[in-house]
Parts: sequence; C-alpha cells; structure tokens
Amino acid sequence: MANPRKPAALKSISGTTQKCRAQKSGNLDYPLLADVPQAPDWLPNAHAVKEWNRLAPILTNNRLLTEAGISALGTLCSLHGKIVQLFAAGECPTGHMLAQYRNLINDFGLTPVAQGKVKPVASEEKENKFAKLGKRPAQLRTNSD
Repeated sequence: MANPRKPAALKSISGTTQKCRAQKSGNLDYPLLADVPQAPDWLPNAHAVKEWNRLAPILTNNRLLTEAGISALGTLCSLHGKIVQLFAAGECPTGHMLAQYRNLINDFGLTPVAQGKVKPVASEEKENKFAKLGKRPAQLRTNSD
C-alpha cells in the first residue's frame, strides 16, 4: 500500500514545504463592491429591478458581490422578472427556466442548502484568537501573580 501524502498543514509545521510542490488554491480574488450598485438599465421589467434592489444590498453587505458577479446577478434578476411575468399571466415557466433560476440562486447562496456552501470573503479585520482566553479566574491565581 502506498504511503498517503502528508497534509500541507503538517508540512508547514515540520518545515518541509517547497514552493515548487505547493498546490495552487484556484481561488480568484475579484474586487468586492463596497457600495450597492445601481440596477442595470437592460433589466427587462419592474419585477427584475425590484429583485435587484432586494438582492444587491443583501449580497453586498455579506461581502458576496464582486465586480465579476454583477452580470450574473443581473441575469438572475432578469430571469426572476420573466418568471414572475409568466406566473402573473397565468402561464407556467418552462422547466429549463426554473432550473437556470435555481442554479443562479444557488450560486449566490440564496437557498438554505446553498448558504452552507457559499463562504463570504473574510473581512479585513482579523479576530484576535487570544482574546477568548481572557484572564485566569481569581481562584486559580497564586500569591505570586
């Protein structure tokens, strides 16, 4: 049986990491949006604009909306607007439209299952991992403290 590969964390601790063997993470860092963007003028109807105005602040505040994701959000809102129009007209949207809509809302983490899979980008402020330790309780202190 072949030896399993040593995890990267253990290589780092033991000092045996090598840049030439490091695996690329594959994550791209797109610039996050600081402000909520305006709805694009190409959205097809008022339902799509309303959905944009509902989702854009949520995604921006949770640090999930990047410059690269604006067109995908626009497509999501456009599809939502079309689906609402079809339902309002007494028609049923196609299964393909509903599947595309479901895929897009999953990509943005807007379903309960997808919320656990989509990780927001870490904020600039790092939490002090030692702040949880606090001071020792009084009964544990010795006279030398």
